[in-house]
Amino acid sequence: MRVSLRHLAGRVWWYPHDEDHDNVQGGVAVIADDAGSVVVDAGNSPRAARRVQAAMEAAGLPPARHLVYTHHHWDHVWGACAWPDVEVVGHRAGARILAAEVRRPWSHQYLRGEVEANPRLGPSFRARAWAMPSWEGFAIIPPQIEFDDALTLPCGVELRHVGGRHAEDSTVVAVPDSGVLLLGDCFYPPPFHLREPDDGYAVDLIERLLDEAELGRYE
Repeated sequence: MRVSLRHLAGRVWWYPHDEDHDNVQGGVAVIADDAGSVVVDAGNSPRAARRVQAAMEAAGLPPARHLVYTHHHWDHVWGACAWPDVEVVGHRAGARILAAEVRRPWSHQYLRGEVEANPRLGPSFRARAWAMPSWEGFAIIPPQIEFDDALTLPCGVELRHVGGRHAEDSTVVAVPDSGVLLLGDCFYPPPFHLREPDDGYAVDLIERLLDEAELGRYE
């Protein structure tokens, strides 16, 4: 079944996540702008990125100009190499991590070897293999535009670093004119291979963001 973009509010659209938890594909947001849309997260593979692009075209949205990473995890950035003519934006800590990820010899053989060395990587690395039927043309793309605390794009989209245990570079994306705050995975527990039994959602972070929203920080 073909998935289409869903209109959230104002100029914000949403390409939903895959409901199959074994197919680790998070949602992708599109913020429409006449000068070129802002895409929030790249999809978990070039194939996923092309599906989002087809949905954007079908919805009549402008092509992407900026691609924003909410954090560096693979299911949010591995589709970046399939987004043409975009400026990739991300937090400086994530840029450093992705620069190291570029040097890994990504392949199904490499994924199998990593799981053999550390079985706790199994769920993540098997999902990566599932997402990547071919590695031809694949490349990890670190951000070309980096920021530390906050950055406002020319179209009025606001990026703010919040960190947290899920990923040190976690960023929230606010679209004040549409009353939308995109959280990414910032309140999730650490990835499975790093998770401890008592790790859970970052309720304190959610409460803080809700308090700021009520005070008008994100409208």
